[in-house]
Amino acid sequence: MPRNAICYKEIDTRKSNSILNSFFSCAMLGLNTIVCLSIAYLSTAAGQATVHLDYGTFIGVSDNTTGVTSFKGLRYAEPPVGHLRWKAPVFPPTTQLGTVHATAFGNSCIPVPQSTVVAGTSEDCLFANVYVPSGATSNSKLPVMVWFHGGGFQTGNGRNNATPLMQAAPSPGMIFVTFEYRLGQFGFLAGSTFANAGGVLNAGMLDQRAGLKWVQRYISSFGGDPEKVTIWGESAGAGATMFHLIANGGDQKGLFRASMGDSASLSFMPDFDSDYMNNVFDLFANFAGCSKSSNVMDCLNNVNSSTLASAGTRLLNNRTSTLFVFAPCIDGTFLATRPVEAFASGNFSHVRSNTDEGANWSASLPNPAANTSEPTATETTIYNFLAGQWVGFTEKSFTKALALYPLSDYDNSLSLQGQQMYGEARYICSGFMITAAAARLGSNSFHYHYDNPDQGSTHGADLTGLFNPPSEFSGNDAALFTAMQKYWSSFVTAQTPQATAKWTRVTNSTSGGPRILLHPGNITMEAVSDAQARRCAFWHSISEELST
Repeated sequence: MPRNAICYKEIDTRKSNSILNSFFSCAMLGLNTIVCLSIAYLSTAAGQATVHLDYGTFIGVSDNTTGVTSFKGLRYAEPPVGHLRWKAPVFPPTTQLGTVHATAFGNSCIPVPQSTVVAGTSEDCLFANVYVPSGATSNSKLPVMVWFHGGGFQTGNGRNNATPLMQAAPSPGMIFVTFEYRLGQFGFLAGSTFANAGGVLNAGMLDQRAGLKWVQRYISSFGGDPEKVTIWGESAGAGATMFHLIANGGDQKGLFRASMGDSASLSFMPDFDSDYMNNVFDLFANFAGCSKSSNVMDCLNNVNSSTLASAGTRLLNNRTSTLFVFAPCIDGTFLATRPVEAFASGNFSHVRSNTDEGANWSASLPNPAANTSEPTATETTIYNFLAGQWVGFTEKSFTKALALYPLSDYDNSLSLQGQQMYGEARYICSGFMITAAAARLGSNSFHYHYDNPDQGSTHGADLTGLFNPPSEFSGNDAALFTAMQKYWSSFVTAQTPQATAKWTRVTNSTSGGPRILLHPGNITMEAVSDAQARRCAFWHSISEELST
């Protein structure tokens, strides 16, 4: 055989009822050197399914009742521990894993607040879960839905029930993938000292990016089509999809073809070396017992996970008016532009809200001066609450906001007034911003309004209708949730949401309307009110002040 030739060897092995088909692509690099890459086919047996990748063999579980085959706890990058703590994820995995029974979830990433490392959480947490329609083969080329969980980049995990969405997907179905990513101080620590010592910025976002690269490299072995990937998330997960749209100046590098976001979070996004981020780092180092060390980062790299978990929790408790201390920052490379500026300028990837979004957030704050549920709350309390989330928010801008949100519109309730301000500023208006920007550039975008008085319409309530079986509900709720699952899954498979009522694309490049109203017994298109459009325009006009 000549040097540098490519050879292919096909193996067909039969044992019991299982069939294993593998190709080995071998490159002859020299007279005595052969490098082989195993490209495996999905094989099935009674109750099991097996996928062979180049770093391990993974045995999943086939459920004949649900029609879903699951592969849980798949390592998608090297463990970010030891010398890899606060480093970019190492992908693809380099450690050969042998045979792995992928029947249980891997560790979740350590959340904030958590004062120690509890069972089921670990720094070693970069795991994926893959759900495949039973009967799929490596030739199926099914569309892929990738889910990023929410939790403010501080909590949460990817242990979702994929079955209802997969069963709602049009034939021949879709693949559902979730990823764990580093959270809190493990995924979003920043500051000048941190960066200068080699700490990678926005590690949690880079974990997600590695996950998307894993999909491109390996999903075909599970029966997926790497050219038909849709990314999706809720809250911080939706914020993450937004960040992937603007990352690298809007170059998604072929990692996905479409995106979906439920309640995208427009969070405070300071520069990595700002006074704010430097102060957060210094406090964290102090709580970890490293502030007096001659080399703070060496100290932080050598303390145990529980110490770091405790330090993150103590830091969060120190910020009594702030909901989320750790989140993505402007790093100058991966995330060089804030969302409002990026979408206003069109500098984002051109790929394909709930009524009470702001409810309950303020009530969770320990500082009564920023808790609008306190009986002694005043307008100043609302200002303190908002300024606790966006530290640059000025009293002058707050006065303008009060004129846009007359107290009389909210039953003279300061709590309701404050929650509407927060809900629109952080979540609702970001949906308008993204869909309107897509419409300006001629891309198809679809906008929704979830309003469910039966099950609640607070932040995250719509996930009940997406991940829970409709059979658990009755009447109009069951019909609504069935329709929602069809809309979401058909967007992944056909790029257009399709169910009972026609969901038309956004045509107003200013307001982000029209949008579909998802209400029990009433699924219909609706316009965005002029008043709400004006309020959203206000919040985006002060984006520099808010660092959004």
